Amino acid sequence: MSKHQYLNLIRTILSNGEHRPDRTGTGTRSIFAPPQLTFSLSKPDPNNPTSRIPVLPLLTTKRVFLRAVLAELLWFISGTTTSAPLSAAGIKIWDGNGSRAYLDSVGLSHRAEGDLGPVYGFQWRHFGAEYVDAATDYTGQGVDQLADVVHKLKTNPYDRRIIMSAWNPADLKKMALPPCHMFAQFYVSYPEKGAKGHLHCLMYQRSADMGLGVPFNIASYALLTHMVAHAVDMVPGSFVHTLGDAHVYVDHVEALQEQVTREPTAFPELRIKRADRGEGVVDGWKEEDFEVVGYNPHKAIKMKMSV
Repeated sequence: MSKHQYLNLIRTILSNGEHRPDRTGTGTRSIFAPPQLTFSLSKPDPNNPTSRIPVLPLLTTKRVFLRAVLAELLWFISGTTTSAPLSAAGIKIWDGNGSRAYLDSVGLSHRAEGDLGPVYGFQWRHFGAEYVDAATDYTGQGVDQLADVVHKLKTNPYDRRIIMSAWNPADLKKMALPPCHMFAQFYVSYPEKGAKGHLHCLMYQRSADMGLGVPFNIASYALLTHMVAHAVDMVPGSFVHTLGDAHVYVDHVEALQEQVTREPTAFPELRIKRADRGEGVVDGWKEEDFEVVGYNPHKAIKMKMSV
């Protein structure tokens, strides 16, 4: 079952992973290109055989910090490149990579603290624009890949080029951290003639921190797919997660050994409360537009973030 895929991959890495040094100096156990993880984003509605209920693959063997997942995703969509608004909201996940000491260590001493450079959101909304700093207004500059995805889904859903890339080799040295989740392709299937399309997303992640990052990334791209499906009036289909270097940090081993003993519960349902379904709108989302119902995870497990 899909809710066991993640745990099975953790077991494989713990048992068979190669010991490898890494950028952070922590050390990892790693395997390359494991089998894809596939998560259904909806389930049959028992009260209506012609409809489906949206589902969010939020891992349940530990509590995932959903508010942080959503805040970061909305931050990506806004195109913002400073960690300041996240930090001010109590979301500290980018503070390490935006610190004065870290920016100085990677040759970005000319940047203000918190200015991460042309990271995910900039590439999603302004790909190819010349990056100046986090305070610059980039309206109308570069390629708005997210808007392009929505436009193609509405006008040519069979297009094989419905793609969004955060990997821009020309900008990598300007980023505090090159993108780990870097490439997404969207695909529409039609299970029945005349029915609504089902929207699927495949994401490639070059570097996958299985303990902390991957549960976050699964939830984030699943949410993004739900949002895009809402914008184009499609049924949420599936999220497929393709991993390159899938690794467990050595200081996460004990915590993950505990986590794999836990039995997953059912994924929660997701309700989107915006009234603009099908209008192609990708901006203006707020935290209160989402309601997650029936999330019953095991207790949190603490793991240190390697920077």
